[in-house]
Amino acid sequence: MDPISAVSEELAEINGQISDIFRALSNGFQKLEKIKDVNRQSRQLEELTDKMRECKRLIKEFDKEVKNMESRNDANTNRMLNEKKQSMIKELNSYVAMKKQYQSSLENNKRVDLFDGPNEGYGQDNVLLASSMTNQQLIDKGNQMMDETDQAIDRAKKVVHETINIGTETAAALKAQTEQMSRIVNELDSIHFSLKKASKLVRELGRQVATDRCIMALLFLIVMGVIAIIVVKIVNPNNKNIRDIPGLAPPAMTRRLLWTRD
Repeated sequence: MDPISAVSEELAEINGQISDIFRALSNGFQKLEKIKDVNRQSRQLEELTDKMRECKRLIKEFDKEVKNMESRNDANTNRMLNEKKQSMIKELNSYVAMKKQYQSSLENNKRVDLFDGPNEGYGQDNVLLASSMTNQQLIDKGNQMMDETDQAIDRAKKVVHETINIGTETAAALKAQTEQMSRIVNELDSIHFSLKKASKLVRELGRQVATDRCIMALLFLIVMGVIAIIVVKIVNPNNKNIRDIPGLAPPAMTRRLLWTRD
């Protein structure tokens, strides 16, 4: 069992994180030795520097925790923890020294890449030291890089113009679709208004039809009553309980003629 784990789980966790960073730093510096490109070396050094900053922060936390527990631990435990802290600081300082050495080497050996391209695998034949190039080579290389830069700018301008055209067409299409949606909304409003008006007319027609039916039924009852009175008067003309209908003459009385014989 790790002796630090026996003292404190928190200290053991911090120690584990620091050990992981030291392994990452060791692998990172080994990888840095194989990188020939200046830009990639600079990026690798920046990543290693960030890891060293994180390691320094963790060592400070480790030291703070050790001081908080110092009164509760015995002398042997405190001596073991302090030795562990000093070992961490010493190892971190060694990586800091390596970082400074590589940084100085990068600043003293500026390289000029003769073959700019999308590939990142640069060989030793594709890189020359600026000090080994003649003035004419430097001028020719500078002119070549300026021409390539101009071509890249022209391509970028073309892309920008195409993007602007596409954006203009897209804006016009969106405007047309917005206007079409507005027209559809207006038509829907008109249809809704027409439906409400039609529903109102249907209700009014229904009321008129019901009124007409009532009138027709009343007229039918009146006609039937008149017909019934006429029939009764014809059948029983002497019935005085039934009044004469204005405009209708009573039935003619049968007259008998008396003939006398001389």
